[in-house]
Amino acid sequence: MISRLPPFKILHRIAQQRSIKFKNFHSFKHVHQPLDESPHRTISFLNQSMLTALRRNLSLEALHLFRKQLQWGFAGNIDQVTVAIILKACCGDSKLGCQIHAFAISSGFICHVTVPNSLMNMYCKAGQFGRALAVFENLNNPDVVSWNTVLSGFKRSDDAFKFACRMNFTGVAFDAVTFTTVLSFCSDREGFIIGFQMHSRILKCGLDCEVFVGNALISMYSRCCRLLEARKVFDEMRTKDLVSWNAVLSGYAQEGNSGLEAILVFLEMLREGMKLDHVSCTGAISACGHEKELELGRQIHSLVVKIGYDTHVKLCNVLISTYSKCEEIEDAKLVFESITDRNVVSWTTMISIREEDATSLFNEMRRDGVYPNDVTFVGLIHDISMKNLVEEGETIHGVCVKTSFLSELNVSNSLITMYAKFESMMDSMKVFEELKYREIISWNSLISGYDQNGLWQEALQTFLLALMECQPNEFTFGSVLSSIASAEAISMRHGQRCHSHILKLGFNTNPIVSSALLDMYAKRGSIGESLGVFSETPLKNQVAWTAIISAHARHGDYEAVMNLFKEMDGEGTKPDSITFLVVLTACGRKGMVDTGYHLFNSMVKDHLIEPSPEHYSSMVDMLGRAGRLKEAEEFVSQIPGGAGLSVLQSLLGACRIHGNVDMAKRVAAALIEMEPMESGSYVLMSNLYAEKGEWEKVAKIRKGMRERGVRKEIGFSWVDAGDADDDSMHLHGFSSDDKSHPKSLEIYRMAESLGLEMKFLEEERHRKKVFAAL
Repeated sequence: MISRLPPFKILHRIAQQRSIKFKNFHSFKHVHQPLDESPHRTISFLNQSMLTALRRNLSLEALHLFRKQLQWGFAGNIDQVTVAIILKACCGDSKLGCQIHAFAISSGFICHVTVPNSLMNMYCKAGQFGRALAVFENLNNPDVVSWNTVLSGFKRSDDAFKFACRMNFTGVAFDAVTFTTVLSFCSDREGFIIGFQMHSRILKCGLDCEVFVGNALISMYSRCCRLLEARKVFDEMRTKDLVSWNAVLSGYAQEGNSGLEAILVFLEMLREGMKLDHVSCTGAISACGHEKELELGRQIHSLVVKIGYDTHVKLCNVLISTYSKCEEIEDAKLVFESITDRNVVSWTTMISIREEDATSLFNEMRRDGVYPNDVTFVGLIHDISMKNLVEEGETIHGVCVKTSFLSELNVSNSLITMYAKFESMMDSMKVFEELKYREIISWNSLISGYDQNGLWQEALQTFLLALMECQPNEFTFGSVLSSIASAEAISMRHGQRCHSHILKLGFNTNPIVSSALLDMYAKRGSIGESLGVFSETPLKNQVAWTAIISAHARHGDYEAVMNLFKEMDGEGTKPDSITFLVVLTACGRKGMVDTGYHLFNSMVKDHLIEPSPEHYSSMVDMLGRAGRLKEAEEFVSQIPGGAGLSVLQSLLGACRIHGNVDMAKRVAAALIEMEPMESGSYVLMSNLYAEKGEWEKVAKIRKGMRERGVRKEIGFSWVDAGDADDDSMHLHGFSSDDKSHPKSLEIYRMAESLGLEMKFLEEERHRKKVFAAL
């Protein structure tokens, strides 16, 4: 198209000949009418012909008309309107537009405000906003169209708002286009305030009767999640078009929690006899997906087919998503297969919902010539992570590097998480270190990876580094508090410092953070702090209740466990599998066998929770502590799939408590066969024989352990021995007869002193009892 244009020198020479009149010219064949002899009428005819071509999307034909005028020297048939029209025909082609720009300057048409307005519009569409702004700044008397054109070209809302303020201070009266343009930039909290002010001015100017202004207001309020205000504007509109209905329908559908309102708007549209388009159907189907209204979704799908939008790719993509949300994967697959021109969204949606075929779908997508985007890779990496496909994950990592998608932060974050799932934190760290820019999500991925892999001290160190670069969010604290709770070797002071940071940032009311705080204090022995956090939690959800119940269970306060469980039930909060496990354990410790049985049956039948090995182990432990060993053995035999390690260990422990050697032999044999290197079974049997005085059997078991290379795990304890001002994150770990601490001599003396004092207090208590009896 550009190669057909005459060079600039010809344009300049022809521009100097504008006053020459021409006769007997006939237009080329597609116009079929002669140009009039009168210059004025000839200009009008040329302009009309070019406009007709543009209305038919025939920009090349319009350019051809203009080029012929220049080539034949009919410069007198061109005016400022002609130049403005031909700039529209450039369709954002900046090279072509620059040549027309030069012609406008040399011919003097640049003095007419219509031409610079069209120039600015052309440059904005070509993505060269700087040039558009330069044209504006050179205008002596810009009109409202000039201001509106530049205003619409801004990319950042802050810049657009500043320019609108400048326009206002200059004394230019806002028109309907100005208001709708400013409203299109309003999307966040600051944007809402400005949009609200614009609404007030619209009412003062009486422009609220303009349909497209009302539509812009509805869209603005919807983007700012102010659906009540959007609906009020809609209801007060005297005239509504399809865009009005679609704006309010889309606002409800996109909000996520207002799917029912979106469906009601759609049904109201049908009652009003509105002619639906793909936007209406897309919003309604999306709402059905949010609300999981499968049958209504199917009916709208039938309506879509009836009105001929069943091949519309965007609408089909939403249909796929809706069917997947309603767990109708086969229907989603059928819609996908019916799409003739699948785009990247179609393929990405299918990859995300058909995890078993994600890799093959990705390969098929590439063969189909569809280029993936960052969301495609995020979905694919998630699928590979869940399936633990290490080789495929490394391959996709290589593809991301080759296609430069590693520069997309969400893709890199997904790779960090993937390698963490593969238990390869070295690779996670490599991806993290290669990031040019790190946001808190990147840090969270790494901290969470360390936490999930049991590298709790590394998780804390990474958290401390993250604090130097960015502000943590609720997920950051959730992961690091989990690490502090799980690592006995980390000082409790770090948990307290996190708590202080949480209070400063106002995250103490967040359910994720409060539950993590509660759990951390409970695991680290601070039941009082746990209760304080629980009482300050405004929304006590299932996680919070389970955490406080677990906290009391760890501290042996089983009375409180049962009371809290009843309170939780009274509040209408449903317990999960962990809650039941804690309560069943409490029932076992308190000897409440019947209550335990009732809760176990309620968990299975009423709450439809499938028992885990830990639940079965708790039931066996409960029966064993109550001395009902035969009943416990029968229960073990009825476990689906056979008893696991923890169940048999619970039964063996009960046999030792009650001295049932015969049953203990059977259980120990099964345990040793299952885990021959597990020391617990040998130790329990050895202790049982020792209590019975059968020392030869004790010696035989210990000899067997030595021959098999089975070693008893050494029990460790930790103590925070640092000074108050010490920033060390580590506690001192020690075992029986340990003398590794530099102050071990002083520690042993203190322990001996405490032991003597305890012995003295015990003797005093005993003497008081004797005297009381006398």
